[in-house]
Amino acid sequence: MTPFDLTLLLLLSNSVQNAMTGPDTSLIGGVVAASTLLLLNYLVGTLSGVNRSFRRVVEGEPSLLVHDGRVIEPHMEKEHVSMDELQRALREHGIAKCSDVALAVLEVDGSISCLKYDEIKPDANTHLVRRRFIQKK
Repeated sequence: MTPFDLTLLLLLSNSVQNAMTGPDTSLIGGVVAASTLLLLNYLVGTLSGVNRSFRRVVEGEPSLLVHDGRVIEPHMEKEHVSMDELQRALREHGIAKCSDVALAVLEVDGSISCLKYDEIKPDANTHLVRRRFIQKK
């Protein structure tokens, strides 16, 4: 769930509640408010599917927390992720220590995705594969 989805959910529940308990207790008022918000959500979703920069504004973008076994402290501080949270995510992915991680990314939904060196294809043309190959020699 993105922050935009959460905001929509809160606005939707508030508008329907106001239609039920407010001064205008008509069914039509609640339906109009809910359908307007859902229509706006559809339009924003369509626009974010077409325009990448608009999608970044609405949904945010992932943040790199660990790269090549090294924790990126400025990104962790910016995203307010503690070392305990990062280590918990590593344990959930079956990784014992940060030096075993090729990449760890804080996704826009708040989860942390981890990629181990073992999961990178040996024939992939990435700098992580080349670095591992050089280290083995």
